[in-house]
Amino acid sequence: MRILRAAEYRSMPWKNGGGVTTEIAVSPTGAGLDDFGWRVSMARVELSGPFSQFAGIDRTLAVLEGDGIVLEIAGYPPTSINRVTDPFSFPADVQTSAALIGGPITDLNVMTRRSRMMHSVERLVISAPVEIRTEADTTLILCLNGEVIVPAAEPVRLGPLDTLLPEPDSASLLVQPAHETTLFVIRIGGISGND
Repeated sequence: MRILRAAEYRSMPWKNGGGVTTEIAVSPTGAGLDDFGWRVSMARVELSGPFSQFAGIDRTLAVLEGDGIVLEIAGYPPTSINRVTDPFSFPADVQTSAALIGGPITDLNVMTRRSRMMHSVERLVISAPVEIRTEADTTLILCLNGEVIVPAAEPVRLGPLDTLLPEPDSASLLVQPAHETTLFVIRIGGISGND
């Protein structure tokens, strides 16, 4: 398994230049904003305004910090997202703008290239050990707050905003929180019939 520490994440400008994004992981490794297969990142949103558009990409957004946002997506009714609502999925290549509800937020963005793969994002609030399914092609477990321990020959500890990538051949993984902790479980898989 791989551990991605929050202190090692890479920061870069938004595609539209309106802010800064923190890249947690991308595939293939080193891919840019125009040629990734999948990408997981966080962004600090300081002002209301338009989202960057990504041709051929599906996107899921979750609020990690702050009061939330209202998304205005072409063809969709306005959608309010906050720290307790489910992660929200939408096409990243349609016109989208966001209005902050009560000040800046930090969000989690998961994006996959529609022609090749799909993804899901699950928020888990845990206060006791839990078994997490990891049978997807790629699974990432982001610890939002607190600390979790993954039992192993050498136990793995995840702190705030650290991410764990289990081995792709494992069906599940036990995680033990030190106290109530919020995790985001991101599962990414190829579309059948595509390489």
